[in-house]
Amino acid sequence: MSQRQKLSVVLIAKDAADLLPECLESVSWADEIVLLDSGSHDGTPEIAARHGAAVYHASEWHGYGKQRQLAQSYASHPWVLMLDCDERVTPALREEIEQALMLPAAETVYSLPRRNLFLGRFMRHSGWYPDRVTRLYPRHYQYNDHQVHESLTTAGARVVALKGDLLHLTCRDFSAFQWKQFAYAEAWAKQRHQQGRRCGIASIFGHTAGAFLKTLVLRAGFLDGKQGWLLAVVNAQYTFNKYTALWALNHASRNGRL
Repeated sequence: MSQRQKLSVVLIAKDAADLLPECLESVSWADEIVLLDSGSHDGTPEIAARHGAAVYHASEWHGYGKQRQLAQSYASHPWVLMLDCDERVTPALREEIEQALMLPAAETVYSLPRRNLFLGRFMRHSGWYPDRVTRLYPRHYQYNDHQVHESLTTAGARVVALKGDLLHLTCRDFSAFQWKQFAYAEAWAKQRHQQGRRCGIASIFGHTAGAFLKTLVLRAGFLDGKQGWLLAVVNAQYTFNKYTALWALNHASRNGRL
């Protein structure tokens, strides 16, 4: 009987002590767990080590894409499952992963349906389910260099969709979630500005209104109850923050202040 391909679970982390134990327990069956820590002060590396993870440290932060690249470089097995500390692999997903690795096809990657928690509710609509992410792949594939909203570069690969859910504790604390959104918006604006992207006042409000309507109507956010309505507002606010920050960078650049 053939054995499945060996699997490295790879994570990047900073101050994730409250989230990490359940995440690591959900992948305790993997052949290897690699965690790259970015200067935690809450015992994250020690918790990871107690759960059998190989812990590495990064003194500088160059954005999510490059951080994932560095973390993956420490993996020693032919297949990688990239996770965040606020994600959990369900038993159904584990079974599918192990089955897929019994006889994986060449140049194939796997997408996972992510079920996102938002203020006590695992969303079923609003564009948040199935929130497919390509996270299971041969080690020779790499993430791009994007500072935020990074993705796996899979040119030429066949993407196979698994059915078991990856649970994502996106928003347990609304204040912390908002601060994360502010940070993402700023990083997004800097990246787009460096790429030469331009933004006007009309564009700010057009994109903001579009984000609200897309979440609530086109993606049936109203079916997620009050969380769906609130998420539509949050997405609109996030979009407003992104494009306002980009407009401010454009304006400063035109006036010689950058």
